[in-house]
Amino acid sequence: MGLVNAKVILRNPRKDELAPIEVDALADSGAVHLCIPEHISIQLELEEIDKKEVTLADGSRKLVPYVGPIEIRFKNRIGFAGALVMGDQSLLGAISMEDMDLVIIPKTRTLDVNPASPNIATSIAK
Repeated sequence: MGLVNAKVILRNPRKDELAPIEVDALADSGAVHLCIPEHISIQLELEEIDKKEVTLADGSRKLVPYVGPIEIRFKNRIGFAGALVMGDQSLLGAISMEDMDLVIIPKTRTLDVNPASPNIATSIAK
């Protein structure tokens, strides 16, 4: 399918005085978490909540900071999450995409709101 990137806005909901940051995030439905580079965590003054051990694509394991909360905005959607601090690009994983009811459109290699629910995010809670 190729890479899918999307502009998302990240914000620290605990610090209204800080400006939000627009990032070009890689949308990856095969990834689980929101991942952000260290400089984004520093700019947003996100608090380290914990550390998580992550398994990388090559099978190696790495201990990384887990920060939050972080507010994520895309079009008319909003979500809140924790983020792993790692890598050099923001990555939007399945948890955040499901939370905001976003879908990857393979034909256009774009991220968009779920066309079945364009006005408000839907979810299953049963």
